[in-house]
Amino acid sequence: MPPLWPREAAANLRLAAPLIAAQLAGVGMGTIDTVFAGRLGPQALAAVAAGINYNVLFFVFAMGVTMACSPIVAHAVGAGRPAGQSAAFVRRARRFALLLALAWTVLENLLAPAVLRHLGLAPATADVALAFVRRLSLSSFGFSLWFTQRFAAEGLGAAAPIMLAGLCGLAANGVLDWLLLFGHLGAPRLGAPGCGVATAVASLLMAGVLRLAFARVRRLHEVGGAAPIASGPGIGELLHIGLPNGAILLAETGLFVVTALTVGRFGDATLAAYQIAINFAALAFMIPLGIGLATAVRVGHACGGGDGVAARRAGWTGIGLGLINAGSNAALMVLGGGAIVALYTDDAAIAAAARHFLLLAAGFQFFDGVQVTANGALRGAKDTRMPMLITLAAYWCVGLPLGYGLAFAAGLRADGLWWGLTAGLGVAALGLSLRWRHGSRDRR
Repeated sequence: MPPLWPREAAANLRLAAPLIAAQLAGVGMGTIDTVFAGRLGPQALAAVAAGINYNVLFFVFAMGVTMACSPIVAHAVGAGRPAGQSAAFVRRARRFALLLALAWTVLENLLAPAVLRHLGLAPATADVALAFVRRLSLSSFGFSLWFTQRFAAEGLGAAAPIMLAGLCGLAANGVLDWLLLFGHLGAPRLGAPGCGVATAVASLLMAGVLRLAFARVRRLHEVGGAAPIASGPGIGELLHIGLPNGAILLAETGLFVVTALTVGRFGDATLAAYQIAINFAALAFMIPLGIGLATAVRVGHACGGGDGVAARRAGWTGIGLGLINAGSNAALMVLGGGAIVALYTDDAAIAAAARHFLLLAAGFQFFDGVQVTANGALRGAKDTRMPMLITLAAYWCVGLPLGYGLAFAAGLRADGLWWGLTAGLGVAALGLSLRWRHGSRDRR
């Protein structure tokens, strides 16, 4: 293997490591919420599971749109453009984030009663879930600001401040969950809805820490402290790249959410077990996602500098690293399922079902690792429209219909839904890899 390839892999992993930590911190909030809610009983766990699965649709769409900040800034860096252009773009992106958050909060609250009523939850569980969602929706402001700043920082290649902000938010979320769910140290005992308050406060802390980093950290201050230049990328370019990317993440996450909501038809215990397995799978997914984010930056820097060969190398290296990681994730789920489930629940029936679901989740790790890194490579090249069509077809024309058919027509119940997820991810991995292969040849 030529020496440039291991060098590229090392550069990718150096950038990816703190991004993985930041992603784990962000998703870790949902994990902590799930763990604490599980200690309150099956009803609280099912309510928080339903609320998280509903909220995540808005979360990932906002994240997908603002991910466009990374390739926009990365291309500017690779092309050696003045820092003032990126500074102006970051300011515009922050203002856009506030509008995005407002729309997120209003829409989530308007739709919540109707959506939660049709999930098949027990009435008391649905009431708790609605109270949780009302509070969780306020996290839109913190997360939207966090997204725009973190993806701009990624484009600059400054990953350590992102990790620090994420870890601060994770720690705050855990402490606030402990205080507000159980009423410790004189705090109000809010029960499961307290998870929503904790996440909202923690998200604002994350955004604040990263805003401070733009003022103090040298690499970020070059942009944060630069005099804005009127020319350069604007919100139009952000939307041009970001809206298709938001649709990509929404299509994938929507498949998982619809699956989770359908699993609710098989009872609260089955839904709780599914939530445990999918929550851990989501945690494991943060590793290839971090690699994919780093791949987008590496490809963006190369494309901005006009080096198609380096861009091709960066993309394939990221995809290879995602595939390697998928093997270790699958092995962990197969060999450590019992220990993993014990962290979430001590209910024997839920634990047994969750261990079984983890075995099924191990099966789609390879497809998931390839599709997310291929998507990162394409995003780094500002190619998001065709990937959007590929993922929509894979998840909603293959994965969901097949899952429903296996679950209900073939009588496989929740297992059939898992096999539908696997098929959708497999088609997406193949389609996105072929798209990168075709596009990278043209760039070379």
